[in-house]
Amino acid sequence: MAPLGDSELQGRWWSWAASEPEGTNPVSDEDGRDCARRQPGDVWFLAGTFGTEAKRRCTVPAGVPLAFPLVNSYAVDKSGCAGFMVDAAGSATLDGKELAARRIDAAPIVVTGLEGNAVTGEAGSVLAQGCGIWVQVPAPAEGRHVLEINGRSGEFGVGVVYELTVAG
Repeated sequence: MAPLGDSELQGRWWSWAASEPEGTNPVSDEDGRDCARRQPGDVWFLAGTFGTEAKRRCTVPAGVPLAFPLVNSYAVDKSGCAGFMVDAAGSATLDGKELAARRIDAAPIVVTGLEGNAVTGEAGSVLAQGCGIWVQVPAPAEGRHVLEINGRSGEFGVGVVYELTVAG
């Protein structure tokens, strides 16, 4: 599968994150028990946190690429993203090897969420600008992998270690 474009990647990821309430939301998940919730099938989304650190275990199906932000946000307009991206930085490693990341300063997105979700709080769709530092990884080989995600913007910081099991 070819990497997703800026708007599609962010819109789909934010809608995935807005598809669950906080109690079962993969972004607020502390140990990985919710990582498989509402996965789309053609890509496996992973999450940072809402500004904390986490260590998660997650089983990922073989043959599916991964996509995740190092740090991300959305805003009603480009200026909101501009402020967030001023000092945004991050890195990710898979099995100790640095992964290439793409900076997206602003791209139009649609975020669709369920009532009470942990992102927008409301049911329905929101038009916004998405921004962040993103990674897309071709499907990893079957077996165990360690993925480390670190990102920050201003006082907001994310740190997640995933112990991934890729199984066929």
